[in-house]
Amino acid sequence: MLTKEQIIEAVQAGRKSGDWMSSRDYGRLLAFFDLSQWGIFGFEPKENAEHVAQEFTRENVLEQLRKDVDFGFEKALNQRGLSAGAMNAVVLMWMWVLEDELQSHDSYAQYGLPLLKAVAVKYGFPNEIGDDEGDEPKYACD
Repeated sequence: MLTKEQIIEAVQAGRKSGDWMSSRDYGRLLAFFDLSQWGIFGFEPKENAEHVAQEFTRENVLEQLRKDVDFGFEKALNQRGLSAGAMNAVVLMWMWVLEDELQSHDSYAQYGLPLLKAVAVKYGFPNEIGDDEGDEPKYACD
């Protein structure tokens, strides 16, 4: 798993090139960083904001990943294109943080279901599509 320092270095490098992660991805990462570090991610905390950073552990990252995979399944199965695409990116970001080979997953068939299934199966999360691969036509927009 990446360290917080490695994440900061990557974010700073990406921000300079302007083509790295989206604010939705950064928002997920903020949970693990102190308010004083939010500027690195392009966020300014509200005046008098209070925030206690979660401990940056594999267990805590996996819990956030589980929530995001669940939410991703909900959006994909309801054919919510923009939201499903955003959650696909978030899940890929967590794969990057975990240094998992699934960070290179490039099939976005049927609102990202193949990635969501692969992550759910690998990490023991609920798999909302059972034995399906996720690219079946039945998941396509009506």
